[in-house]
Amino acid sequence: MPFSQDEIHELPIVISAPRFATYLQAMGNDREQALALYEWNLDLSAALIVPLQVCEVAVRNGVAEAIERVHGANWPWNNGFIRSLPRPKGRFRYNPAIDLQTCAASLPTTGKVIAELKFAFWETLFTAGQDSRIWNAHFRACFPGAPPAQTIAQCRATAHADLRIIRLLRNRIAHHEPVFTRNIDDDYQRIHDMIAWRSQIAAAWMDGKQSVLALLATKP
Repeated sequence: MPFSQDEIHELPIVISAPRFATYLQAMGNDREQALALYEWNLDLSAALIVPLQVCEVAVRNGVAEAIERVHGANWPWNNGFIRSLPRPKGRFRYNPAIDLQTCAASLPTTGKVIAELKFAFWETLFTAGQDSRIWNAHFRACFPGAPPAQTIAQCRATAHADLRIIRLLRNRIAHHEPVFTRNIDDDYQRIHDMIAWRSQIAAAWMDGKQSVLALLATKP
């Protein structure tokens, strides 16, 4: 739908000149086409929330199930588990142990802790240090759709790398950054595969709910 002259004048001001410049540059300084791209980017970002939400819930529940098999239902308060978490050096690097302890100190149940922990927490559980503690014994049970031809270590490493990409995409959307330059087909496949590793049925259900792939064909 064409933009009115008032919209063409006002919207770039509201968006801000530096932010709108990204879209102008992509569309050869055509303001109306740049607005169309901005609008499409909004629609795409909104559409991606559906698969991203299903992915985060599926992965975190799979990881939580694996942790519980080793450390029990009250694992957020289990000192042995807390000590097993990575301790990254650097003041501004994400620390999963601190995140867990902060949540566990203020929340009464494991379920509420699971819901409050950052996406990065679940990503950090897919590191080699957890292979002998958790994954060697429980990966296949908690992620039954993972490729059977790959070793558990290979699957775990793939999950770690893909979840980082998925998390960064999620963060871009949350901070209203453009995603139109990304290979969304690849992004979507990563998200789909992580859901399918947990449940093929859930992945198929998500495929039927999402509108991402249809939107890709309408890019300005």
